[in-house]
Amino acid sequence: MAVLTLAYGRVPWVALILATTFAGYGYLKKSVGIGAAPSLAVETAMLLPVAVGGLLLLSSRGAAAFLGGSGWRDALLIGLGVVTAVPLLAFGAAASRIPLSLLGLLQYMTPTLQLLCGVIIFREPLPPERLAGFLLVWAALIALTVDALRSTRGALRRRADADDAPSDLVSTLGAEGVV
Repeated sequence: MAVLTLAYGRVPWVALILATTFAGYGYLKKSVGIGAAPSLAVETAMLLPVAVGGLLLLSSRGAAAFLGGSGWRDALLIGLGVVTAVPLLAFGAAASRIPLSLLGLLQYMTPTLQLLCGVIIFREPLPPERLAGFLLVWAALIALTVDALRSTRGALRRRADADDAPSDLVSTLGAEGVV
């Protein structure tokens, strides 16, 4: 972040806010402990009043798109709702099944693929400072992943050693054991 902040000449607030909201969303999805569909239903119900208010405001100004144009456009808007809901359901289902550390790492895949798409397909420029920021973020992610894997392996070894301890004690004491 320091490299990008120096390159831009200001703090990238939008990026920080997006990162914070994505992290918070992933944490909440992981911690609520309910299924993907009920969770999405609650989210949708919470945002419904805001959406209805926005539609009423746009309708009063004559700027509403839904039901104000062709049937094809209305069908496209409905289809976009489905296209949005399916990944949210998949994310909610995955969030409850995988460790939070892996979930956080996977959330970096979308912006990485978007960056690659922009640079490779659309030939967007990638200045050295942005490339350096990108590489530093991934270096940090790799370091965190390696550390997490080492910690997990260490914990698994300690647990396995603890599980083996009673059987070692029995074999040391012999078949008679202590009564």
